[in-house]
Amino acid sequence: MMVAPTRLFPLLVALLLAVLSYALERAVREGPLGPEPRRHDPDYIVDRLVLTTYATDGSVESRVTADKIVHYPDDATSDVTAPSVMLSKPASPRYRARAERGSVADDGEEVFLYGNVVMIREPDAERTQARLETDFLHVVGGPAIARSELEVRLQEGGRQLAGRGMEYHHDRGLFVLREQVRGRFEPREQERK
Repeated sequence: MMVAPTRLFPLLVALLLAVLSYALERAVREGPLGPEPRRHDPDYIVDRLVLTTYATDGSVESRVTADKIVHYPDDATSDVTAPSVMLSKPASPRYRARAERGSVADDGEEVFLYGNVVMIREPDAERTQARLETDFLHVVGGPAIARSELEVRLQEGGRQLAGRGMEYHHDRGLFVLREQVRGRFEPREQERK
């Protein structure tokens, strides 16, 4: 007995559809063959940030302000526009820093400041105001270290220092300029008399 091709055609189409459906279902269940590339898309954006921390007596310990913060979850970093930081501790001079932009690690222990970076130590009973200027500053929070590989200019009273490459250890009060160091020191008023 011979089967007519017109009767066999619907069976072949149904078999082909069943095989294709099985292959498609299996491909969808297993997902893509390689890992999907991570996208660098922000998960939140904050405009006009003001973050203030207070001491137990109610005095301001620190204040961070920024025009804009954009957080990226893929590498846990935040890009900051126009950051400004103020640190104030009892019996210590107040410190201020600002820059055009910055980047902060997720744990907040590393801060990178870029473009017209200015750091100021306000005067106290023992010292005059100090002003540091550079185009890049890397601040590590735990040991309170600030570094730059670029040109740095420091001015305090009648003293001026400039050089390339800098490291400042806040806890030890150690300031190091690495190369191409230039300085100008004016005599203090007491020493002139």
